[in-house]
Amino acid sequence: MASYDDIIANIPIADLASRLGVDEATARAAVDQALPALLGGMGANAQGAAGAASLERAVQHHPPQLFEGGVDLDEVDADDGDKIVHNVFGANTDQVVQKLGSSSEKAEPGLIQKLLPILAPIVLSFLASQFTKRQQGSPADTSTGGGGGIGDLLGGLLGGAGGGSSAGSAGGLGGLGGLGDLLGGLLGGGKR
Repeated sequence: MASYDDIIANIPIADLASRLGVDEATARAAVDQALPALLGGMGANAQGAAGAASLERAVQHHPPQLFEGGVDLDEVDADDGDKIVHNVFGANTDQVVQKLGSSSEKAEPGLIQKLLPILAPIVLSFLASQFTKRQQGSPADTSTGGGGGIGDLLGGLLGGAGGGSSAGSAGGLGGLGGLGDLLGGLLGGGKR
């Protein structure tokens, strides 16, 4: 089964740091803050049938090739990423960015705000690659009727978030200094 570390392993942290204008440690710390929140937001939206169906449609529109073989940041469409972030967090995007930025010494809100639209298409491409693998492995599992498949996939990723990372990593939503509660309370406002 795919894990959070599979996503991290394919993100070129050095290139990302250069693009964000920070050192690699700062970029990695920001990814460790933003990625679990993005996955958690998608997971919260996928809990409802309409949200899951919307997310599955979005995944189908993002080719797995962006993720496969390592991400080339020049191929990431940050404008598309911005739309994804706003679909995930809805009117609460600014609150989530502020909460993430305030819960880390290195990843201030401005950095998180730049990072989320870069990560969002990468995550959807990753999810697309996972669905492609599922389709190749067992065609009977591709129809999830209500989107349980996307919810299950995201739940599995969140369960492993930060599992093998440094002590400063998220370790799932519970380790984000109250962000799990914030997401749980706010994400009813995400687009469905």
